[in-house]
Amino acid sequence: GQVYRLCVFPPCPTGSLLLAVRFYSSARAAPLIPSTALGVLLLLVSALLAYAGIRRSLRNASLLVALCLTLSALWSGYGVILILAGQGALPGPGDARDALVPGLATFTLALLLLAVVGFLCGEPLLGLVAAAVSLASAHEVALHCSSSLGASAVACGHLSVCLVGGYFALGRILRLLTKGSLALPGTDLSERKAQEQGRGSAGSTNPFAAPGLLLNMLSASVFCCRLLGVTHRLFLGHVPWLWAAGTYQIGICVLSYRAMDALMATAFGFTSILKFAAGYCLLYPAWQPEEPSLPTPFLVVFSILFAVLALFLSLQSPVDGLYLLVFVTYCIALACSPRGFFAGGPQGVAVAIFVSSALVALIHLYNVRARAKIPTGKGAVKALLARSSLLKLREGPDLHDPYLGYSKYADAEVLTYACSVLASFALTASGDPQAPLATVVIPWVVVAGGVLKLLGGSVAFARGKTLESSAFILYSVMWIIWGLTRYSGLCGTARSFHAATGIISFMLFNCFIVFCSVFLNMAWFFYSLTFMLIAVSFLLDAIHALPTGYDIAATLIFGLVSFYCFLAALASSTFEGCCLPMGRPMVQLSGVGAGTTKCLHLPARKASSVKRIADILRNGGTCGIPTDTVYVLVAACSRPDAVEKAHRSKRQAQDRPMSLWISSLKQLEPAKHLFTPLLWDFMEAAWPSPISLVIPRGEWVDFLGMKDSAKYVGTPQSVAIRIPDCSVTTHLIDLVGPIVVTSANPTGEADTTHHNQVYAKLGDKVDAVLCAGPSPENIASTVVDCTKIDSGSIGFFRVGIIPKSQV
Repeated sequence: GQVYRLCVFPPCPTGSLLLAVRFYSSARAAPLIPSTALGVLLLLVSALLAYAGIRRSLRNASLLVALCLTLSALWSGYGVILILAGQGALPGPGDARDALVPGLATFTLALLLLAVVGFLCGEPLLGLVAAAVSLASAHEVALHCSSSLGASAVACGHLSVCLVGGYFALGRILRLLTKGSLALPGTDLSERKAQEQGRGSAGSTNPFAAPGLLLNMLSASVFCCRLLGVTHRLFLGHVPWLWAAGTYQIGICVLSYRAMDALMATAFGFTSILKFAAGYCLLYPAWQPEEPSLPTPFLVVFSILFAVLALFLSLQSPVDGLYLLVFVTYCIALACSPRGFFAGGPQGVAVAIFVSSALVALIHLYNVRARAKIPTGKGAVKALLARSSLLKLREGPDLHDPYLGYSKYADAEVLTYACSVLASFALTASGDPQAPLATVVIPWVVVAGGVLKLLGGSVAFARGKTLESSAFILYSVMWIIWGLTRYSGLCGTARSFHAATGIISFMLFNCFIVFCSVFLNMAWFFYSLTFMLIAVSFLLDAIHALPTGYDIAATLIFGLVSFYCFLAALASSTFEGCCLPMGRPMVQLSGVGAGTTKCLHLPARKASSVKRIADILRNGGTCGIPTDTVYVLVAACSRPDAVEKAHRSKRQAQDRPMSLWISSLKQLEPAKHLFTPLLWDFMEAAWPSPISLVIPRGEWVDFLGMKDSAKYVGTPQSVAIRIPDCSVTTHLIDLVGPIVVTSANPTGEADTTHHNQVYAKLGDKVDAVLCAGPSPENIASTVVDCTKIDSGSIGFFRVGIIPKSQV
C-alpha cells in the first residue's frame, strides 16, 4: 500500500519531464528525443496514469481520478500525433500545428477547471499540478499560433509539474523512512484519507462522469477550431484526438458501471460511437479524394435513443438530462447535412457541446469533493414524483443487486439493447458495392454492434446472467465479422461457401439460445428469434440469393424488438414495478427461472427484520444470515425438527458436522465447572472472532437446551463452537438462544458470499434470508482443534481468515 501511494504521482511528472526536455532543446538543433520515440514514451506514461487513476478510484472518489484520466487522454493523443509526425504522415508545414492545437486548447481549459476545483476543495498539490500543465498547454498553443514566442515558457510549465511531483515524492519518502513522524505539508495521505472518509460518500456523484464530459469537450474542440478558423482543415491529424476520446470513453463507460451509474455509462457509450464515426470520416479522405456519406435513417434513430435516454436521465439528474439534449440536436444536424461532420451546421452544434460539457463537468468535479453540493435538480424530481401514485423511482442500496450472486457492476442491458437498435438500422444503409467504405457503416456496426455489445455481454456474465451474456457475446462477434466483411469490401462482389458455413454455425448456436429463451421471458424469445432473421439475411447474401428488401425488413423487425427491450430495461431500472413488461416464460419448469414461491428476503439493517428472523427460527424455520465471514444456514437449538431440516437441505456430509454458535460465554457460565481453566481462558481470549474451537463433547451440551438436536451437532467425541464477531448475528442469538450453524451451500460447493446466492444454492429449502449484501470476507472461519489443549498442543482442521500465527 505504501509503495502504491508513493507511485501515484510519478507518471505525471515523468510525462512533463519528457516534454520539458523537448521544449528546452534548441530550435536549430535536432531534438534530444526524436518525435517517434517521444510519442511512444508518452503512450507508456499515459497507460501508467490511467492505471493509477483507476486504482485510486477503487478506493474512494477523488479529483486525482479525474486528473489522472484527463492527463492520460492528453498524452495518449499527443503521443500518437508525434508518432505520425515522426513517420512523415503529417508532411505539410502547418499540419502538426493544426493537429495539436484543438487538443491542447481543450486540455488547457479542462485542467484549469480541475485546478480551480482542487484549490476550492482543499487539494492544493493537485491544483498546482493541473494549473502548471494547463499553463504549459496554453503557452504551447500560443507558440503554435505565433512563432515570436519562445518554447522556454512551455518547458517552465512542465518543469514546475516535475518540481511539485518531486516535492510529493520527497514527502512520502520522508514519512516512510521516519515511520510517520515527519511529513511535508500536503503529503500526509492519512490525513487526506480521514478527510475523505469524514466527508462521506452519501449523495456523491459518479467520479468518472467528469473525465467523460471533458472528453466530450475534446472531440467537440476539433470541429470548433475548424468552424472558428483556428485550424485550416479537418484531416488525419485530428483522428488521434477523436479516437483517443472514444477509446477512453469506452473505458469510462465500464468504470461508470463499476460506480453503479448505468445511465451515465450508457450515455458515454453513445458518445463514444460518435467519436469513432467522426474519426472514420476524417480518416477516409486520407486514401480517397471524396468525403464519406452518413446514413440519414440511422442518425434519426440515434437522436431518438439519445432523447429517450435524456428523458430517463432527467429523473436521476435533470442537469445531465438537459445536457444530453445537445447530442439529440447534434444527431439531427448530422442527418440534415449531406457533408456530415464536415458541414458548418454540425460544427456549430459542436460549439454548444464544448460549452455545455465544460459547465456540466465543472458541476461534477465540484460535487465529487465538496461538502456543499451544487444542486442538479434531483431533489425537485423526487418531490414531484412523490406526489404520483403511478411512478415511483427505484432507490436504495439493493438497486443494482443481481438476481444471482454479487456483482461489482450495474446492469448494462440498456446499452446492449440500444446497440442492437443502432447496428440493425445501420444495415439498412444502401452503399455503393464498388466503394463500400464510402458509406459510414463500419463504426456503427463494429463499435456499437460489436465492441459495446461485447462489453454488455461481459457485464451480464459478471452479474450471473449466463444466457443473456452468451447471446450478447455471440451477437457481438456476428456483428463484427459480418460488418467488416460486408462493409469493408473484404469479400468484394463475390460470395464464399466458407462464409455461408460460418453463418450456419452461428445460426445453430442461436437456435440453442432461442430454445433457452423460452424459459426466460417473452421479450427475450422474440429478441433472439428476430436475430435469426438477421442471420438468415446474412446467409442469403453470402450465397448471393438475397431477395430484394428482405434484409431491410429483417433489420427493421429486429430493430423494433430491440427498441422495446431498450425501453423496458430503462423503465425497470428506473421505476419500481413493471412499467413495460418483458413477459413471463413461455414454458415454466420447476427450478428454472423465478419460482412461484420464494423465501423472505429481509434487510439486515432493520431491527424489525432481525426480530422476524428470530420468530421464524423459534417456530422451526431455517434461515440464511450474514456473519463476520460468509453467509451461513442456521436453525434454533431448541427446535430439533428445524436442525434436522437444515441437515437435509444442506446434504451435510458426515465428515463436516454442523457447529454450535452462542452470543456470549455467559450462556456457558452454568457449565463453567465442566471446562478446564486453560480451555476457558483460551475461549475468553479468542472470542468474539472468526475462530471456531473444536472442544471435547460433554455434559455442558445439555446446559444449552439442545435436547434431540445434539445428535446433528459435532461428532460423538467433539463439538465446534464459536461466538461470531458480528453484531447482527449475536443479537439474533440473544433473541433465539444458541443456534446450530452450517455453511449456506451444498456440501462441496464454494462458500456463499451474498444473500442472493443463498436462495440460488438452497432454493426453497430456506424459509428466509437476512440480506446484508456482499460478505465482509470471502474466506470462512479458522477451525482450531482444542481437544488436546490441556496437554499443551492444538491443531487446525481448517486455516481460514485468521492465520495460525495469530491463533
